[in-house]
Amino acid sequence: MSQLKKDSSILIIGGGTWGCSTALQLARAGYNNVTVLERSPIPSPTAAGNDVNKIMEEGAPSDADTPEQYVWNRMHQITASAWKTDPVFRPFYHPTGFIMAASQDYARSHVDGYLRTCKGKLRLLNSAEDFRRTMPEGVLTGDFPGWKGFFRETGAGWVFARGALEAAYKEASRLGVNFVTGDEGAVEKLVYSTAGDDVTGAQTVDGREHKADHVILCAGAGSDQLLDFEKQLRPTAWTLAHIQMAEAERALWKDLPVLFNVNSGFFIEPDATGQLKFVDEHPGYCNITDPNSPFAKSIPFAKHQIPVESERAARQFLRETVPQIAERPFVFARICWDADTPDRQFLIDRHPKYKSLVVAVGGSGNGFMMMPAVGVAIKETLEGVLEERLRYGFRWRPETAVGRDWRDTQDRYGGSGRVGNFQDVREWTSVMSKL
Repeated sequence: MSQLKKDSSILIIGGGTWGCSTALQLARAGYNNVTVLERSPIPSPTAAGNDVNKIMEEGAPSDADTPEQYVWNRMHQITASAWKTDPVFRPFYHPTGFIMAASQDYARSHVDGYLRTCKGKLRLLNSAEDFRRTMPEGVLTGDFPGWKGFFRETGAGWVFARGALEAAYKEASRLGVNFVTGDEGAVEKLVYSTAGDDVTGAQTVDGREHKADHVILCAGAGSDQLLDFEKQLRPTAWTLAHIQMAEAERALWKDLPVLFNVNSGFFIEPDATGQLKFVDEHPGYCNITDPNSPFAKSIPFAKHQIPVESERAARQFLRETVPQIAERPFVFARICWDADTPDRQFLIDRHPKYKSLVVAVGGSGNGFMMMPAVGVAIKETLEGVLEERLRYGFRWRPETAVGRDWRDTQDRYGGSGRVGNFQDVREWTSVMSKL
């Protein structure tokens, strides 16, 4: 492994949420020879972070935290500071509040667990009228059957994901990071040393080898196609859709708190164009062609449609909360990929065999919210200065994947109650919109 210097060549594979954040933090720290390889123009139309909004929650560690809670809360602390003070990220955080609920008995334990550990002030919501009062009159008109939950009025909200991703990319570019896209940036495979004991770069589909002193692999759900993660990654997809709101509706719905039911779905206020994004909750979908094979892998793919079963569930969520818009046609829909680790904790570490390679993967459904903190963690991992408790939590840990059950729902609820396989989907929505 080459000694890390400010002029060391650093190659980042993946220009999504984590790649752009890492590039920004490296450039800010004075590293002046950073290259990012990405197949698509940035932001990529298939990147999970190329989205109108993501849920954001603030937090801070305490002496009473378990090791797992400390890692989570410490990252919340770092990321909240950035969303509130960093000039690149600050414009995109909207601290509108956060409503969390469940409407099925099997999911209430998740809400109860949040209630026990949250340090912020919470308002309990036990009736349909309680939920309706959290928003302006005329927004929440549903019956909220069986809903119980709480309203966290401060310390939470949402972030404009695409805006933050673009801002990080532009600032990193301004600071000298070289972004290579298209076939010239589409990584086909890693390049290894002659002895095979280290990673020395990457080869793109145009046949060129990009050599570097240090390589950072953060290609999201696609990372599993470039390196053997010993079953630590499970590429998993979720489903989202948009409907169009009128201008008067957009004005009424502006600055609404996030409404999230852990077994049903969520929505966040309409974007600047009046499109309302909503999501049906479920344990996710994989894409496994041969589930019975011991070498089975979930292979990501892009699609601007969602399964009809997801459309039905999403519309049912709207009928329970905002029935006045529940039957409107979709103007956009897509599947959105991430990669789950067995314990849903990030995997950010130097590879135990390939010492010039840092892996930064496993967003596990929380990768974008933590975007600013993750860039810092990856930079500090490269430098060898990441604080010990985070380093241990993010370590390379294949022992956690021994005998891994790819059908594990990992504390997620809704839908059929099981992880789906896109190979079994027979009917898709007709929406073919593009960003």
